[in-house]
Amino acid sequence: MEQNPTTLDSEQPPTQAPMPGSLGIAMGIVVVVGLSLVAFAAISPVPGAQEQTAAVTAAVDPFADTTIEASAAIVIDTTDGKILYAKNSEVQLPLASLTKVALVLAVAETLHVDSVITIPYYAGGSVSTSHLSKGEEWRVADVIDFTLVESSNNGAEILADVADPRIHERFPDSPSEKTTLWRMNELARRLGLTQTYFLNVSGLDLSETQAGAYGSAHDIAILFAYAASAEPRLFASTAKNGVLLTAPDGVQMSASNTNSAQGAIPGLMMGKTGFTDLAGGNLAVVFDVGLSHPVVAVVLGSSEKGRFTDMKKLVETTRAVLEEEQ
Repeated sequence: MEQNPTTLDSEQPPTQAPMPGSLGIAMGIVVVVGLSLVAFAAISPVPGAQEQTAAVTAAVDPFADTTIEASAAIVIDTTDGKILYAKNSEVQLPLASLTKVALVLAVAETLHVDSVITIPYYAGGSVSTSHLSKGEEWRVADVIDFTLVESSNNGAEILADVADPRIHERFPDSPSEKTTLWRMNELARRLGLTQTYFLNVSGLDLSETQAGAYGSAHDIAILFAYAASAEPRLFASTAKNGVLLTAPDGVQMSASNTNSAQGAIPGLMMGKTGFTDLAGGNLAVVFDVGLSHPVVAVVLGSSEKGRFTDMKKLVETTRAVLEEEQ
């Protein structure tokens, strides 16, 4: 559920150390002890990246005429780890619902996506009348799709509630409460996301002055590149305009994507929106500019509509630059 300024509208099987995909080949991979996922380790910031486009001068910078509303942004070619564009990319900012990507990664470690859970309470969506009702039975995969596509905060809480005891059983040294949240922060630590931490599982603002999660554009780029490579099936629905979910009893429900720029990004592999009073408008995507040539782009601290305009500009310039090089 994305959070607007006045109301709270809601905007695979666990694997064993998946082999690195195309995103990880040239970026560098570290096998993390105690983590059943493979962690990205080498999208490194370059000098001057916080100020504007890194490692190029205005005279040759293809992004020189690209102006964006976002407070921070980054574009990285994941085939070689090259930072194509950066603006305040190391500054720590509220994440809003981008948090839900870390949630799904943590949940999928212990919840089999084909297992069926009973919805404990109502979970409404943000952009349609779709919802999960109390007492209904749905596959974990469907709840994940609903939570990501509709950006449902209640969906995030449901997944965490179900996963908490199972994560604690797998990691006995973990706290007995809010165990999924603990695992999300462990994931951030093990991926080397030094500016990132989570205070809740949805990213919803905790108060008028404290966000539910914080991180940098650079950190989020690492997280999304990792998610798209390690667990692509978990996030495939976020590249679609919407999804049709079917419960075990045959009941169907549609969910609409909160990413209104989805159709304007050719080769989109995954994406996630975020919006709260403190965060403003956030958007992160992974898209392919050619055969096995993924790029990750992140904008933080834009406006509700500006995040989509910002992303379209960055994607268009990136595609033009990389397609010219090919």
